[in-house]
Amino acid sequence: MSDGQNRQFNAHYPLPITHHSHLKPTLVIVGRPNVGKSTLFNRLTRSRAAIVADIPGLTRDRHYGHGRLGERAFTVVDTGGFEPEAREGVVAAMAVQTELALDEADAVLFVLDARAGLTPLDRVIAERLRRLGRPVTLVVNKAEGLAQATAVADFHALGLGTPYAISASHGENVSDLIEEILAPFPAARMEADAEAADGRIRIAVVGRPNVGKSTLVNRLLGEERMIAMDEPGTTRDAVEADFEQGGRAYCLIDTAGVRKRARATAETVEKFSVVKTLQAIDAAHVVILMLDAQGGVAEQDAHLAGYVLEAGRAMVVAVNKWDGLDQDTRERTKQAVARALIFVEFAPVHTISAKAGTGVKGLLAAVDGAYAAAHSKLSTPKLSRALAEATTRQQPPRAGMTRPKLRYAHQGGVNPPRIIVHGNALDRIPVSYWRYLERCFRKVFKLEGTPLKIEYRKGRNPYAP
Repeated sequence: MSDGQNRQFNAHYPLPITHHSHLKPTLVIVGRPNVGKSTLFNRLTRSRAAIVADIPGLTRDRHYGHGRLGERAFTVVDTGGFEPEAREGVVAAMAVQTELALDEADAVLFVLDARAGLTPLDRVIAERLRRLGRPVTLVVNKAEGLAQATAVADFHALGLGTPYAISASHGENVSDLIEEILAPFPAARMEADAEAADGRIRIAVVGRPNVGKSTLVNRLLGEERMIAMDEPGTTRDAVEADFEQGGRAYCLIDTAGVRKRARATAETVEKFSVVKTLQAIDAAHVVILMLDAQGGVAEQDAHLAGYVLEAGRAMVVAVNKWDGLDQDTRERTKQAVARALIFVEFAPVHTISAKAGTGVKGLLAAVDGAYAAAHSKLSTPKLSRALAEATTRQQPPRAGMTRPKLRYAHQGGVNPPRIIVHGNALDRIPVSYWRYLERCFRKVFKLEGTPLKIEYRKGRNPYAP
């Protein structure tokens, strides 16, 4: 950002930007419908999929994803078409979701359409963002083939700083844009430290509202203390509390994030901070995913499990409120949990009653086990022997006239464990076979509670040009 742009930026936002160095900045994308917000989101997250925050009681979702620019990591939030003055119907529900996302923003990307020019709705949105008190960048999309001065000319009238011309679909100027937006924030440290720097196991307790997270937190701490803050300036910070159990030190990271009831347009639905939950997962060594045995398994439970998996964190599933169920309901609940979370079958499932304290001791023992598994040191000879035994039992399928050859394996990292497999034609091995190998490695090394990443390295072909 130029000195002139910085002065203009600071004139609009005189409050200093404060952000804890261990948290990733949250960038929220807003704008009226059909300006290319989702295209920009997919560009920043390098995918076509989003982690969905399926807030109960609301009809439209906002989408969360990981972004990275070089070594700079950030969270991206995509929103629906924003019409701040809408009062009913789907459009109003989408506006509610956007308002909730803005509450969690560290910086806002206000996306505009260079082809359509400035519209009355753009002016309405600009007025709302002007009162927000967050850094706002005007992002003029669909500017490919246009001179920059022509693309941004209309949008100076919004009075929100210098517009920035990009093409989300082609990627033009997107990296430069994000680099400038991230410049005021300190670089977030890498959260997946190989070992706990202070010897404490960092535990994040996550789950839907009212599943009993606060009760479990109080039970673990041994006192009636809900780790949640509702004060200005703290709503995006992770709140931590230390405790000891059995001679071992732990740090609990709060994810309750229950905040003030949203504005009247939010239909008085109490929300929880999704960003705060995602940040706590990133900061944790082990995540306890809490489910409500009496409320069933919801789609959002699977979304949270998916985020834990994507973040590479060890995980233990706690099915709470177990003591009030009859035997038939318990069996149905076990089957429902297994079906919904089959993609994280490495995570042990514990049934507990946080209120009564039953099962909590075993849950904490599972956390210890998951942490140990995530930081396992796997010797190269033992890995290679396990690989050889697995391929002897079941060879990889042929790919055309050749059969891929897996030669040896070694460890490439921990938290989660990463295994590098070397050989020939490995890019032709189907996903099903890699899953088979994963199951074999898990059994040999007793890797319960942690994701496992297997990467392949092809041997160099000496005859290749």
